[in-house]
Amino acid sequence: MLTHAELRELQTKSLKMQGWIRQQTFSPENEKTLRRFSSWEVAELILGLNQSTFRGKMAADPTLPAGMVEPEGRQRWFTLDEVNTLRRRIKPRGKSLLPPRPKGRAFRTAIANFKGGAGKSTVALHFAHAAALDGYRVLCVDFDPQATLSHSMGLTDVSEEHTVWGIMARDLIRETEAQNNAPRGAASGTALPRRTIPAAITDLGLHDLRVPDFIQRTNWPTIDLIPSCANAAFVEFASAQYRHLNPEWSFFAAVSRFLDQLPDDQWDLIFFDCPPAIGYQSMNAVFAADMLYIPSGPGYWEYDSTTSFIGQLSEALEDLAYGFEGTLSADKVTLPKAFHDVRFLLTRYEPGNDLHRAMFEAFGKVFGDRLAQHPVEMTRAVEQSGRFLSSIYEMDYRDMTRETWRRARASFDRAYGEFREVMLPHWQSLDAPGLPADKVLEGDEA
Repeated sequence: MLTHAELRELQTKSLKMQGWIRQQTFSPENEKTLRRFSSWEVAELILGLNQSTFRGKMAADPTLPAGMVEPEGRQRWFTLDEVNTLRRRIKPRGKSLLPPRPKGRAFRTAIANFKGGAGKSTVALHFAHAAALDGYRVLCVDFDPQATLSHSMGLTDVSEEHTVWGIMARDLIRETEAQNNAPRGAASGTALPRRTIPAAITDLGLHDLRVPDFIQRTNWPTIDLIPSCANAAFVEFASAQYRHLNPEWSFFAAVSRFLDQLPDDQWDLIFFDCPPAIGYQSMNAVFAADMLYIPSGPGYWEYDSTTSFIGQLSEALEDLAYGFEGTLSADKVTLPKAFHDVRFLLTRYEPGNDLHRAMFEAFGKVFGDRLAQHPVEMTRAVEQSGRFLSSIYEMDYRDMTRETWRRARASFDRAYGEFREVMLPHWQSLDAPGLPADKVLEGDEA
């Protein structure tokens, strides 16, 4: 017979193994570090220049970052900070190498599906890294208590108060106080009930936490993260209790209200890694998102699960719309929830597999142009990156054949490039009043 005591013992053993794996994967200080990028990568794969043009620009301006030549090496290697300096200062034919950035706040994308193993964390990690190499400043929000994204970004020592759960509990306290301090009585003459939050919640000190307290640096200088941890799993139980304490609390908008407090110019893109379930955390993610990206494996059962996911998500969003009478206390969002776009992305795709090709065609017949045309291919390099808690962008191509590395990177480059092409017009519309109705998807249609 096994009780919680035996489970705790198994976890202790597993944590020791995690520590050993991190020692093999991270730096000697047990911190994940970002490698340098070769002049070949910087020129052709990051800045989009041929190597002769890049060398010419470097030779013409000795004040540009020179990178570092490794012992017994010939090629120069640059940090990401140096790459971004080169991006700002090099202007081939007078053209800026900076990526397009519409005015206004950051664009938010939720990567969601309640099928485990669909590739949500893999897509979130690679899109974040691809965007950073593209010159964007990125914020990731890990909604999944499994914390795969957090661990992949080198954050393992996280307290639950500084996760999405802390954001939601803090929002409960603040929203309840605002409601209690509002003028008593509505237009109908009915007095609003005064709500009391127990000391067990208020004494945690969450009310006094500032917005930056939830955001941590990563080993990428232009990527920040709101992390998760295993202890945050109880958010589903806690949130049910919180709704009982204050039924008027629009729990699903807590993270959206938090993000609305961020400076518009601090980040460019925000990615949400969602848990494999529809619950309080995932509903906060999809509600805060401008666009929904739905990864799915290329098999029938994944297709079946994805179909169930969009159906249950539609029902949940419809219930919220009716339950809160079309308005929120934040006064920034109206119901029903509307997405600027919804896209489906096949992962673990093998072009030579007849079943995978047939499922890609089936997805296309159902979802039409909402199916991403560049699936994420399964390669040996992708498998290896997953084992080492890294993206293909973090892996040194010298650790394998360059062709194997390039093929894996090219797959994610194409997937990210398609994401960027789809996303940019919607990002532009965030700052444009009167978004056309045909550019928005209603929640009950997604």
